[in-house]
Amino acid sequence: MTTDTARPSTEVRVERATTRDGEGIAQLINYWAAQGQMLPRTLGETYENLRDFFVVRENGRVVGCAALHITWADLAELKSLAVEESEHSRGIGAALVRACVAEGRALGLSRLFALTYRPGFFERLDWQQADVMNLPRKVWNECYRCPKFPGCDEIAMVLDLEPADATS
Repeated sequence: MTTDTARPSTEVRVERATTRDGEGIAQLINYWAAQGQMLPRTLGETYENLRDFFVVRENGRVVGCAALHITWADLAELKSLAVEESEHSRGIGAALVRACVAEGRALGLSRLFALTYRPGFFERLDWQQADVMNLPRKVWNECYRCPKFPGCDEIAMVLDLEPADATS
């Protein structure tokens, strides 16, 4: 039997984004961008990269999002990780990161990275701090266009992946 009450905090359903999520994703990202916590994204950029996104929805609205953007044959960036402020501490961010990690493994990537102001969040998920200059494809493909370049104050985090079929 189902009810219309809020889902328990342990139940987080991560799904691929669809076109109906575009505006919600952009609004969520730009809310945090206005707080200085991430870079803004236009609605056009959001739709252009929609296939990179995972979302968590509550009552039809996007309350969390993250994108896995392939940078090279062995590397992808987890970007635009955002969770509605009222939904923090429910595990939504961690669930979105796990979805991106699983996709990275399925794609055969060997490393993921993220640029963040919250390294502790990623460290709790076994990511490690790194020097952004060790990610030259990111720096020279995208960072050089950023208004914060070369004085970026985000912290680079990396996660080395094992193949999906690897055994311990």
